[in-house]
Amino acid sequence: MNGVAHRITDLTSRLLGGPLPVRLRAWDGSESGPAGAPVVVLRSRRALRRLLWQPGELGLAEAYITGELDVEGDLADGLRGVWRAVRERGLRPPRPRPADTRLLLGALGTAARLGALGPKPPSPREQASLSGALHSKSRDRAAISHHYDLSNAFYALLLDASMAYSCAYWTADPDHPDACDDPGTAYGLADAQRDKLELICRKLGLRPGLRLLDVGCGWGSLSLYAAEHHKARVTAVTLAREQAAFVRERAAERGLADQVEVQLCDYRDLGGGGFDAVASIEMGEHVGDAEYPAFAARLRRLVRPRGRVLVQQMSRGRVAPGGGAFIESYIAPDMHMRPLGETVCLLEDAGLEVRSVQSLREDYVRTVRAWHTTLEERWDDVTALIGPQAARVWRLYLAGGALAFEERRMGVDQILAVRPDAEGDSGITGTPAAWFTGERA
Repeated sequence: MNGVAHRITDLTSRLLGGPLPVRLRAWDGSESGPAGAPVVVLRSRRALRRLLWQPGELGLAEAYITGELDVEGDLADGLRGVWRAVRERGLRPPRPRPADTRLLLGALGTAARLGALGPKPPSPREQASLSGALHSKSRDRAAISHHYDLSNAFYALLLDASMAYSCAYWTADPDHPDACDDPGTAYGLADAQRDKLELICRKLGLRPGLRLLDVGCGWGSLSLYAAEHHKARVTAVTLAREQAAFVRERAAERGLADQVEVQLCDYRDLGGGGFDAVASIEMGEHVGDAEYPAFAARLRRLVRPRGRVLVQQMSRGRVAPGGGAFIESYIAPDMHMRPLGETVCLLEDAGLEVRSVQSLREDYVRTVRAWHTTLEERWDDVTALIGPQAARVWRLYLAGGALAFEERRMGVDQILAVRPDAEGDSGITGTPAAWFTGERA
């Protein structure tokens, strides 16, 4: 009973106010904790030191990224089991009160006896490093570059051929062998992304010659689809240089260069207006809380009267944390999510009339799981391309992200709005059935 694992589980159980919801294996080979629980492996004293300096989500994440801590088996199942146990047992971190102070002093004593005390370990180099005023143009450019300029080759490995990096719209059971256009082929991510792009174009009422503004165009999946399949004239806007170059190249390859104009700029620098339709697909999360009213007002100004605006955007539950410390430090720095109703109010306050809201939360569970499956299947290629620590960042991000949508800590919604004309005419009647490409359960 004197092994490292037993000493750590005894201490953490007292700190958390209940049994540790995992089985722990320490660097000395000792194990402790409930049989059948997810197995967490502490590979070195450095992992414990990191957690002492930074207890909580971020310390755990950084220990995992560096390989100082690992989870045996399926990471998503492990995280799910831990979250369930925390909820059911009401586990909590220590609070600043005398009883917990004694526990924390005891933790330091245990750490000293285990040889885990020492200077704070440096954060992994994959952590975002931003400077300047929050949501200044230069800081926003750096935040977007941190995530989206990682490598076009990496995203080509992870995503489907359309390079759509947002929630898909699953109109069929992916396990059904005859659900997609190619008989005998299972419906998959590429089909669901195509159905999402078609749904957006239908909601926006795109027709040949209409002008679409794609704000935060990513790798151009919507811009190129709208130009190719709906003959729209598209202005695609991004802050990421890698994305801009990719969209221009792919538009030229498809003979769409005359229909798709790519602008490398901040949405705040967009001039003109009079667009027939405006789309913002999972870009609004990067705008910032204080800046969102101005963002919504700009969307209204950019679209003509009776023109439509579609915002697909992630949300969080009323008391849920949203992205959390790990995602905001390593994936999407400065990201802000709010409850859906608040975003609807902000769009309405800007003078847009919200006409339709469609939740895609379960669709995002499937989408992120599909990306995660691809990551694992191509693990050797991914680690060779971006390095083992960055690959572990993405494994943790995708496993945790799918779970957040599954458990309703995060959501995603398509919000269709219109700018009515001076007489109040929206140009929309009801909710056209033609928007939808398939029956939903």
